[in-house]
Amino acid sequence: MEKNCLECGEKIIGREDKKFCGDGCRNAFNNKMNKDSNNYMRNTNNKLRRNYRILAELNAEGKSKTTRFKLLNKGFDFDYLTTIRTTKNGNTYYFIYDQGYMAIENDFYVLVKKDI
Repeated sequence: MEKNCLECGEKIIGREDKKFCGDGCRNAFNNKMNKDSNNYMRNTNNKLRRNYRILAELNAEGKSKTTRFKLLNKGFDFDYLTTIRTTKNGNTYYFIYDQGYMAIENDFYVLVKKDI
């Protein structure tokens, strides 16, 4: 049985379960499949990525403290997050993936990293 590449349609030579003629076609196909489908998704994902990078930069040790001013100055957007967790003590942590923050007194924030 002859199979054709899912990306370019060329005849595939090699293993029976092969789907692409080479790495270039495999990468092109997967990039098309995984690209953000519209501007809203792309913009949201970009804001989440930026927030994550800011928290990771300020929280290199896994637990640290910073100010609201410093977060805002670096471009952090408090409207974009992935998870909200409330502890048994009633503390609320806001997470962007595994990087989190919690508001404490006087516009300070404690930054944490969740163990995955």
